[in-house]
Amino acid sequence: MLSIRGPKDFWAGLLFIGLGIFAIAVGSGYQLGSAARMGPGYFPRILGILLVVLGAIIASNGIRVKGEAVPGWNWRATLVVLGSVVLFGYLVEKIGIAIGTVLLIVAASFASHEFRPRESLIAGLFLAALAVVVFVKGLSLQLPVWPQFGH
Repeated sequence: MLSIRGPKDFWAGLLFIGLGIFAIAVGSGYQLGSAARMGPGYFPRILGILLVVLGAIIASNGIRVKGEAVPGWNWRATLVVLGSVVLFGYLVEKIGIAIGTVLLIVAASFASHEFRPRESLIAGLFLAALAVVVFVKGLSLQLPVWPQFGH
């Protein structure tokens, strides 16, 4: 009989395997191409295969090696993080990506029992600057950086 000695690894491995199978299934609807001329289905399939292999290794480790139990679900943290992402999505066009990102990071940080306002604000400012550089400057997404008053 199969004995799961490390439930955390076992279930994480099965999650990876499931995501890998999903990626392979999605990628199978697109042309594969070759390594020299990759088609749109190449990356999802290769990524899916790697996820399945990695998942199998992790899951087998959960069978062979004694490990931690899966902790209980933290509903408060889940709702705080999801709520902050929804709030960001709703407000980003109104308040801009800079303030929106800071607000997202600080709000999501409330999910942790180790919440430190100063550290959250510093991380939010750094990630806001990174978001502006990557998304607005680098990728030329049409997102306002700051609030648009009078519009």
